[in-house]
Amino acid sequence: MSKELSSTTLMYSILSVEEGVNVQKDYLESGEIPEGEVEYEEEILGDLEQALMELIDVYKIRCKSEPELPSIEDLLGGDSDEDEE
Repeated sequence: MSKELSSTTLMYSILSVEEGVNVQKDYLESGEIPEGEVEYEEEILGDLEQALMELIDVYKIRCKSEPELPSIEDLLGGDSDEDEE
């Protein structure tokens, strides 16, 4: 098995983690979290956001060697706040 992720795997990973971030944000904003679990759920969101940023960094590097890949903005549908540096 190759140690390097394929570009397709990387793109789907970014999209999946982005969806996880969005779901977690919605959950945190829903007011449905039991009192003692808010901090834990916020930590999960932070971990997901960190994972997304790391995947985006890897994707940007990959785009330099594979210019035919869509830009991160196009991949995320133009909603990439994580892309701003």
